[in-house]
Amino acid sequence: MPAAPAQSPRPPLVAVIGGATADDSALGHAEEAGRAIATRRWHLLCGGGGGVMEAACRGFAAARTYPGIVSLGLLPGDDEAWANTHLDIALPTGLGLARNAVIARAARGLIAVGGCAGTLSEMALAWQMGKPVVAVRPSGGWAATLAGRCVDGRGAGPILDAASGFEAVELLAGRLSSGA
Repeated sequence: MPAAPAQSPRPPLVAVIGGATADDSALGHAEEAGRAIATRRWHLLCGGGGGVMEAACRGFAAARTYPGIVSLGLLPGDDEAWANTHLDIALPTGLGLARNAVIARAARGLIAVGGCAGTLSEMALAWQMGKPVVAVRPSGGWAATLAGRCVDGRGAGPILDAASGFEAVELLAGRLSSGA
């Protein structure tokens, strides 16, 4: 029987999470993270809407040179029209807030930029699942509040603290390559 062909590992699915409304600084960090994700030839996952999600997708689309990577948005509702125009795949889930758990579970790691309650839920869920979470501190919101801190007293380690979207991707790359 012939040997099975060697398969290269799939690129990781990495989430950029943050609010649908964000200031220019947060949007800049999100776009930078999206560009760095594309440069690393990783897939991008997000909630599919505007703000941080759209900025990450815009950066990803602008920097993508490798044809095998995609951006995927998991929309909370049933209407694909809610998706930002920079997504490759918009998946209406109809799950509402429960889609945050799907994002946390599906991603190999998460990068938090700014964010309100939805971002907090994604960060906490991913952290509880043992996924690496990197927070871009200068972006404000829950990312700034939780950067370098543990969500609670369990031993999962702190949320990683990054000064930029690019640094967040580099920190995440270190964690993913070490198997953490």
